[in-house]
Amino acid sequence: MKWFLQRLFAAVAAIVVVAVGAGLVIRAQYSGDPEPWAVSDGTNALWMGHAWVDGRAGDAELAELAPRITAGQISDVYVHVGPLEYDGTLDPALRPEAEEFLDRFRAALPDVRVSAWVGQRVEPGQLDLGDEETRARVVEGVQDVVAAGFDGVHYNFEPAPDRGEGLLSLLDATREALPEDALMSAAVPQIEPLAGVSFPIRLFAGKDKYWSTLYLEQVAEKLDQVAVMSYDTAMPMEGLYGGFVARQTRLALDTVPEDVQLFMGVPAYPDEHATRDADAETPATAVQAIRVGLSDAAERRERFGTALYAEHSATEADWAAYQEGWVDAREE
Repeated sequence: MKWFLQRLFAAVAAIVVVAVGAGLVIRAQYSGDPEPWAVSDGTNALWMGHAWVDGRAGDAELAELAPRITAGQISDVYVHVGPLEYDGTLDPALRPEAEEFLDRFRAALPDVRVSAWVGQRVEPGQLDLGDEETRARVVEGVQDVVAAGFDGVHYNFEPAPDRGEGLLSLLDATREALPEDALMSAAVPQIEPLAGVSFPIRLFAGKDKYWSTLYLEQVAEKLDQVAVMSYDTAMPMEGLYGGFVARQTRLALDTVPEDVQLFMGVPAYPDEHATRDADAETPATAVQAIRVGLSDAAERRERFGTALYAEHSATEADWAAYQEGWVDAREE
């Protein structure tokens, strides 16, 4: 028993040492002033809730949101039309007002592209992307929403395992089935921030929290847009969160092909839970960290922006932090 406790304490001590060391490395990423050019170039995204397609949000809500979209230089919106059933079916009854919404939205914001946000949990007993028939039903559903007038599809599967073949097959099938000009995008997990950290997390949590850069590149090559969900990071302090997002930005810039639009996620929601410290994960810290990460490049990358999550939960303060810290930052 004594031998076991000694081994246990030694293992815990080693984990603590590694965690502290990794924390210092991550924190150091959030330092220095961003370059003046590391700001919005007019291509950003926004996740929008289900109320727009089920009739709960109408003209009044759009009149309030449209000026924010214009001022925020948002070029793409992802409107929730799901979720998928566990067998991959996308029930059209979930979006009874979709076409009416598209008419209103395009009349107000004709230059903004609107993609259908489609997703589901992919845990055992739920959606199985490894099943060919399930993937076929998913593709059939997204064909329907594009035929109904959406500019494309935005996939969001969580938790999405690193190196999952089912997702790659789904993306291939979707590309083949949709019109050539249809947009394909996806929200993707965070990237392994330091080599070797994914394995112990997978052992402890029983699932992948991070993707390898290899897998992210494989996924991104099949898409037009990638949005990295750089929130719910489990970072307990502002400095650590800022360093983590700066690191994520650098990794994503090095990994996502330059002909693919890259968006870095910005949190704008009140939830606080085991993987989110709401005082640390703020829009202001996120956009500053994204600017710091972007500044490591020799010049500003084209097809790069932020994605605000989400329209239905963002407060006045969230919008102001995004606007001041990302869109208007050049004017400081």
